[in-house]
Amino acid sequence: MESQVTQPGSLSHSMLKGGRSNRRAFKDKAAQIGVTIGGTMVFVALLLIFFYLLYVIKPIFDSASVTPVKSVSYQHGDVATLMVGADEQNEVMYRVAVDGQVDFYTVADGSLLSSFTPPLPTGVSVTSAAIAAPSEQRFALGLSNGQALVVGLEFGLSYPNNQRLITPKLVYPAGETPITVDSAGSAIHKLTFTYNSDKMSFAYQDDNGAWRLARLEGQENMMTETVEWVSTTSQIQDAPKKVSHELMTPDQRQLMLQTGNKIFVYNIAEADSIDLLQVIDVERAKAHVNNVALLAGASSLLVSYDTGIVTQYFQVNGPKGRLYQEIRQFDDLPPINSIASEFYRKSFATVSPEGELTLLYTTSHRELFDEKFDLKNPGKMGFTPRSNGIVVEADKKLHIFSVENTHPEVSWSAMWDKVWYEGYPEPQYVWQSTSGSDDFEAKMSLMPLAYGTMKAAFYAMLFAVPLAIAGAIYTAYFMSPKVRGLVKPTIEIMEALPTVILGFLAGLWLAPLIEEHLPGILILLILLPTSILASAYGWSQLPAIWKQRLPEVYQELMLIPVVCFVGWFSFAISPAIEVALFDGNTREFITNELGITFDQRNALVVGIAMGFAVIPTIFSIAEDAIFSVPRHLSNGSLALGATPWQTLTRVVLLTASPGIFSAIMMGLGRAVGETMIVLMATGNTAIMEWSVFEGMRTLAANIAVEMPESAIGSSHYRVLFLAAFVLFIFTFFFNTIAEVVRQRLRERYSSL
Repeated sequence: MESQVTQPGSLSHSMLKGGRSNRRAFKDKAAQIGVTIGGTMVFVALLLIFFYLLYVIKPIFDSASVTPVKSVSYQHGDVATLMVGADEQNEVMYRVAVDGQVDFYTVADGSLLSSFTPPLPTGVSVTSAAIAAPSEQRFALGLSNGQALVVGLEFGLSYPNNQRLITPKLVYPAGETPITVDSAGSAIHKLTFTYNSDKMSFAYQDDNGAWRLARLEGQENMMTETVEWVSTTSQIQDAPKKVSHELMTPDQRQLMLQTGNKIFVYNIAEADSIDLLQVIDVERAKAHVNNVALLAGASSLLVSYDTGIVTQYFQVNGPKGRLYQEIRQFDDLPPINSIASEFYRKSFATVSPEGELTLLYTTSHRELFDEKFDLKNPGKMGFTPRSNGIVVEADKKLHIFSVENTHPEVSWSAMWDKVWYEGYPEPQYVWQSTSGSDDFEAKMSLMPLAYGTMKAAFYAMLFAVPLAIAGAIYTAYFMSPKVRGLVKPTIEIMEALPTVILGFLAGLWLAPLIEEHLPGILILLILLPTSILASAYGWSQLPAIWKQRLPEVYQELMLIPVVCFVGWFSFAISPAIEVALFDGNTREFITNELGITFDQRNALVVGIAMGFAVIPTIFSIAEDAIFSVPRHLSNGSLALGATPWQTLTRVVLLTASPGIFSAIMMGLGRAVGETMIVLMATGNTAIMEWSVFEGMRTLAANIAVEMPESAIGSSHYRVLFLAAFVLFIFTFFFNTIAEVVRQRLRERYSSL
């Protein structure tokens, strides 16, 4: 029986080989696990970004909520109510009666905090009362002797013993002595008024039923430094006798008298020259007007009907001037008993005779809340200053409700559909998130931003794709290895240029250059490809002996002098062409003759600058894809008699098409998400025009500009996050399409 003897050297070699195999297997497994964990973490990071954006965005689409807080029985219930409301902290409610009695109640325990009666002359009674704009918390009393008293409500805030103390009081902006409105001493009926520090206006009906306007303007006495009031009184001719509602705009320019189904609008800008501006027909079949109110800002008129309809009117510029026009209508509401608008936003509330409370917002045309409460015979209603509460008078009680209505401005229709904003001639897409006015109507349409994003990406790709793909084809297939080794790294290193530098150069150097030499730019676009083709044709026609004397390795570099000369020639001849064809000013010719708006920082500048930034991405990926096509495919095609061009178009490009398409889509994703170039090289105007001579505002640039100034948690803040979410979806969509198409192209041409 033979035994096998293992040599010591063979044993150590086998053990060494086995140890190497184990180490290699361990490394392969570790690499596999590391790649898997890294890919999973990338996927998890994307999901976290996605859900965080949704978390921030979600509240803007939530409905409002209204919660009962306290009901307080008020005194003097035998006198009708003029106005109700509360202080900023919703801790003190008030009720103003039509006789001027003002009562303040503590919300916490419902007790009477204080009561005031305005001082009136002896033997004089209140014949009418009117309230000012809700934000002013002011009212006026018309007296039987032809005088009027303006009264304001204030809430003093102090902290004795570190305890907050709210002290309500009455103030008299025009003095405690009543102002003489009617010099004849006629009683003041149907009073409406507006007051500011240097001018106040009173419109009223006298004992004879005639409508009059009294305008008092303050003039400072230079000697005594006191204000003297100069009065002007005029009769409003042909005014209706039976008026149900009377309103005056805070700017003291318009007076509105509602009678039946008509609203008479008078121009009272000049007290001694009053004219009828318009008669608004508000008739509705089987419906009667029961409330007329001004929306916050006094640019819109709300007309409510007993059938549950509210219509918004505001002035629109037309052939006959600025006239009131019906803009939108809220239908399917419960029958309306009273209506109230917020202090500053475009929200308003209605309450039905059965106590059904409804919150609505005009700009977004959105119903925010609707619920029935235990409110018997509801009367006057008013918002609190911060719009986080509402006070309703019902059944001789004051009912205060807590209101959670943080984002009424936002709705899908307001962001993606045309909206008719106050003062605009027609519905439009508008992004204008802030203004200096408190009664500003927020305009948060994302359409101009999405449009601008697509416009910037389109012009960038229009500039970048032909140059990058053509350059990649030539570099990978035709260029000599020596020159390719110089050109490819040079183009790829362009991607390292900071986009802020490109944007800076585009805005401060390229934009003025293009404006000054616009004819030269147009000539360059024509001459450059023409000269290159002519040079190629001339090279092909040279005698063979001449071609042999020139080195083939550097043939493509011979175009450099041609390109440089054509560029210099185009800019040199630009002034002469501008004088000859455009009367010396191309910009004015485009604006005046062609009717095209010309912005210095426009889509052409953005296309060139952003295209310059995108070219390295597209070129690098496409060039690698073309160069990676197996040589045996092209060699086989050439061996079968195909020309190099036929081999390129029918073999190489088809095989490399997945990579080329991926390169284009990667470049598009880069263009869509670009921020600094479009931020610095455009006018950042949110317009929807495809003109190459006009600018745009993109989603990314808008976020960069407005995010630092937006209040955390505000509608503006959350809409900016929504813009980021839309941008995220854009890039995700483009990348997904690119991957799907790439896989299908790979499957189709993998057999080549």
